[in-house]
Amino acid sequence: MNYLGKHISGQFDAELAHIRTQVMVMGGLVESQLANAISTVSNHDQELANKVLASDQEVNQMEVKIDEACVRIIAKRQPTASDLRLIIVIIKTIAELERIGDSAKDICQVALQNFPEEHKSILAGLDTMGNHVVQMLHDVLDAFTRMDLNEAIRVYKEDKRIGQNYEAMIRQLMTFMMENPRSIPNIISVLNCTRSILRISSRCQNICEFIFYFIKGQDFRHVGDDVIEALIADNKV
Repeated sequence: MNYLGKHISGQFDAELAHIRTQVMVMGGLVESQLANAISTVSNHDQELANKVLASDQEVNQMEVKIDEACVRIIAKRQPTASDLRLIIVIIKTIAELERIGDSAKDICQVALQNFPEEHKSILAGLDTMGNHVVQMLHDVLDAFTRMDLNEAIRVYKEDKRIGQNYEAMIRQLMTFMMENPRSIPNIISVLNCTRSILRISSRCQNICEFIFYFIKGQDFRHVGDDVIEALIADNKV
């Protein structure tokens, strides 16, 4: 079902389409930033890490630019109902994307540190978890583009798997730290990186909730698993 209808004013449609396109450009940039950040960890690529850090300013500028465009369209068009929900969702989504970019910067800090060869094995688990979150971000951006409720629900449920990966990583890191106390400084860095990846998963889940809100007209934040399960059952996902 197409939830993005047409308006009497073709110019209004063009303005909305332009803003949505800019969101996807920003999303693509953040997705690339995150994928590169994960790559810096597994490959210990300090040059790529510095490129990720440098690209953050572009993400920040895009957030400001899109936010200003949304404010202008509210002032000029005074949108109501689903149009207003769409603008609200865009403003909230770009804020989440900017924070994902910040987390990508934090992930890169691991690549900028010197890990002895015997400690590099503790980075292996980050690769799988990180690539899972990159895919999650890619999929939620795709769901946002099409305002696809079923895809948003599917991505939303991925957060549980990321949480399980996180808990497994914590157990592994704690074991490594007890067996090798000299690794504690490096373990702390990896722990911070793992938490950043987990936060990105939660931010992707937030974007899913914004999609739910746009389509259903209901705020699904902090509603509890039973409400989400009812939404899933209703849409047979």
